[in-house]
Amino acid sequence: MKNLQGLIAFVEAAGAGSLAGAARRLDVTPAAVSKNLLKLEAQLGVRLFQRSTRQLRITPEGASFLDKARQALRGLDEAVAEVSQAAAEPAGRVRISVGLSFGRRWLLPALPALVAAHPKLRIEVDLDNRPVDLVAHEVDIAVRGGVIEDSSLVARRIAALPVVLLASPAYLRAHGVPQRVADLAAHRMLAVRYGNGAVPVWRFGAAGGRGGPVEVEPAAQLAVSDPEAVLDLALAGAGIAQAGLHHALPYLRSGRLKLLLPNLHQPGTREIVLHYPHRAYLAPRVRVVVDGLLAHFAQAADLHQMPAQVLRDHPAAAAVPDGGAAHQVPGKGPKAVRPAPKAAGAAARGRAASAAARKSR
Repeated sequence: MKNLQGLIAFVEAAGAGSLAGAARRLDVTPAAVSKNLLKLEAQLGVRLFQRSTRQLRITPEGASFLDKARQALRGLDEAVAEVSQAAAEPAGRVRISVGLSFGRRWLLPALPALVAAHPKLRIEVDLDNRPVDLVAHEVDIAVRGGVIEDSSLVARRIAALPVVLLASPAYLRAHGVPQRVADLAAHRMLAVRYGNGAVPVWRFGAAGGRGGPVEVEPAAQLAVSDPEAVLDLALAGAGIAQAGLHHALPYLRSGRLKLLLPNLHQPGTREIVLHYPHRAYLAPRVRVVVDGLLAHFAQAADLHQMPAQVLRDHPAAAAVPDGGAAHQVPGKGPKAVRPAPKAAGAAARGRAASAAARKSR
């Protein structure tokens, strides 16, 4: 490759979305970026960008070339850094993307010790619940929770992510304690709505081993975008919430929230992971932060609690029916109660749910 400057200019312009943005990243003029891009296009014999005075749009040929160009530059960076890694003191900027609640409660407390031990580090944290493209946004590390799909990123497991159903004692005194999935039809539900618009369903196993699993779509009058903020609504007595156990633990221990349907609620396997984009090699500045965060999370006992353990240590955390019937709240029930995929007996369970809802009225 004779035109390394052109390759760098191309990758930076694609990431920044403009020549001016690439110029700022490279600390050169936009004219220099444009000149290097023109040389690269002449060498390749294809147009990589459609350019106008207001817009820079990558061509199909440019998009196809972009991943290979990034891999080539990454390999060169790794080769250079690997040579000097042994003698290198971790230094430079490390960008971390993490959800708002988890970041404030669990990640930020780890950072003072890290920067004290490595004074040449500069750590920037983006507190945002929306997932980001680590490469395109120049993010070194991301912490995310949920059902983790296959990815080209490295995924280092932090902890399991058990999810539980919760409500305040005041709400339960007013509306009763649900004892079956069908009882949820008489209750207000609170929801978390993610950045893509999705609202997670609530999943339950079959009672007494009969039938199949059931899914409930919460038709929530109140929905929030932050997984911890939904607990604020539950604490205010607004209804029943599904939330991560690690967020809810303090309130379960203090009695301000109660655990509901623990033997039926089966939300599936979720976990919290730490992501980074390079599998073969990490720069010293990133490696020391990854290792420091993982060590910090491993020592955080509350991150590794499970519902059965909480109930064993704090039996009063479970909601206990008082013998009173649940009160119907018109228009506040589930959007749908349906069998999970491949479950049998849908019609029978639907009739049972409807009969229970009518009875509760």
